[in-house]
Amino acid sequence: MTAPQNCIDTLIEARWVIPAEPARCVLDRHAVAIAGDRIVEVLPIADARERYRAAEVVVLADHALVPGLINLHCHAAMSLMRGIADDLPLMDWLKNHIWPAEARHVSEAFVYDGTRLACAEMLRGGTTCFNDMYFFPRDTARAAITAGMRAAVGMIVIDFPSAYASDAQDYLSKGLAFRDEMKNEPLLHFCFAPHAPYTVSDENLRKVATYAGELDLPVQIHLHETAHEIQQSLEQHKVRPLQRLHDAGLLGPGLIAVHAVHLTSDEIALLARYGCHVAHCPTSNLKLASGIAPVRALLDAGVNVGIGTDGAASNNRLDMFAEMRLAALLAKGVTGDATAVPAWQALEMATINPARALALDDRIGSISAGKFADLTAVNLADINLAPCYDPLSHLVYAAGREHVSDVWVNGRRVLEAGTLANLDTEELLARSHYWRDRLHPSPS
Repeated sequence: MTAPQNCIDTLIEARWVIPAEPARCVLDRHAVAIAGDRIVEVLPIADARERYRAAEVVVLADHALVPGLINLHCHAAMSLMRGIADDLPLMDWLKNHIWPAEARHVSEAFVYDGTRLACAEMLRGGTTCFNDMYFFPRDTARAAITAGMRAAVGMIVIDFPSAYASDAQDYLSKGLAFRDEMKNEPLLHFCFAPHAPYTVSDENLRKVATYAGELDLPVQIHLHETAHEIQQSLEQHKVRPLQRLHDAGLLGPGLIAVHAVHLTSDEIALLARYGCHVAHCPTSNLKLASGIAPVRALLDAGVNVGIGTDGAASNNRLDMFAEMRLAALLAKGVTGDATAVPAWQALEMATINPARALALDDRIGSISAGKFADLTAVNLADINLAPCYDPLSHLVYAAGREHVSDVWVNGRRVLEAGTLANLDTEELLARSHYWRDRLHPSPS
């Protein structure tokens, strides 16, 4: 007698399943069984066909199925500023171009439209979750929900006023009210997002530390991005920025240090001792000439490092495939060691490592039973990718976001054969043109 089959919603059969945990693992001709929003089991295709009866069977004969990529640092709405001030150093870029443009144009509508545009780009590139820092976080969240995308939304804190808030306490109050309002949304997670030590006072850093401890939420902050930032801190505060965070009580397993380019060996050891995380944004750091983060040294010290894109205004892409490849290559070039950041580790830096930084590794970041079904399918049959000897290596060194065919978030397919399920690309293009004409009006 044949054993009765278990009913599930979706069975995805793939040429390869690359779960990210355990490391280096590549499962040949395996399937992922999904019920509701969760992964039920990962098992050989032949066994899956016997064990499960699925409402939908998706056959990916030439694909690698990987965990949905996680962008550990992003300013999603800044997609509307893509390319408006290129080839400039950070502080010139910020003070003379980005901040004035934000003061004139950033609003609820700007953030909603810009974030939807970013979600379209990220989903089409296999990213299923992004960790954001920007004004009007409620509208960032609203856009992510519209797109069907997972987001860790930062409650921004900064000392100067904006169209969103008048002072640091107003930022905190509005962020906390937004979090209380939307904390039960299944696709949303939250963190505090003080902008940087040079834009947030010691008093307000301490407030963030207190709130984060009470609510058990992560804190992301731009830190040691440029040599100028560190020199300015020494002149004004007599200590380096990381020491200010230490003194404010912010160091701990909830801290995500964004960029972390300029670190001494003692500072790397300090981050490791406190269990802090680093969001490595290689393209943005190169484009702004900020430098190259000491990724190999951080990893060797035991610091958890994940990859982020930063915003499209300083990248200019939200392309996690490009970031994985660049992160691996930079680590090799800087250290003179071809074994530094191998392909499997680069994939971890785009999947399970960011999940750990966000304290979501029990829910996302790998293809494991019980986790949310956030999955990305990459078609490796393209002639430009032939032949394929090692699909894990191919994901990092040969494939690109153009090879992403299908994406699932929370068990729902939000990209099918390259087409977005929840976002109208024509409408988004029209909105992007509207904002382009507002930010850079054509001469009359």
